[in-house]
Amino acid sequence: MNKKELVSLIAKNGSMSSAQADLALEAVTGSIAGSLTLGKDLRIQGLGTFSVIPKKGRKGRNPRTGEEIEIPASRVVRFKPAKGLKEAVNGWSYSQIWCMSIF
Repeated sequence: MNKKELVSLIAKNGSMSSAQADLALEAVTGSIAGSLTLGKDLRIQGLGTFSVIPKKGRKGRNPRTGEEIEIPASRVVRFKPAKGLKEAVNGWSYSQIWCMSIF
């Protein structure tokens, strides 16, 4: 599913226009990014937890030349799904997912 399809699904399920659904999605993603930028974890019950963890710098290799390069330290986003989300994903059959996608 891409962003356009997600906006369409939100609009349909939320009884709103596509423009309103797009604004809602932008507000949610912007809020998540803002929270993570400030170093705050974000927990959404039923969905999961977004967090930022530091990653140490390390040495790597340029695959084209084989030359050793230094990969700088960075912060990476982690997502840990909630138990309910894991169960929903593992319990759904392909036919259920297909039926949902045609609506």
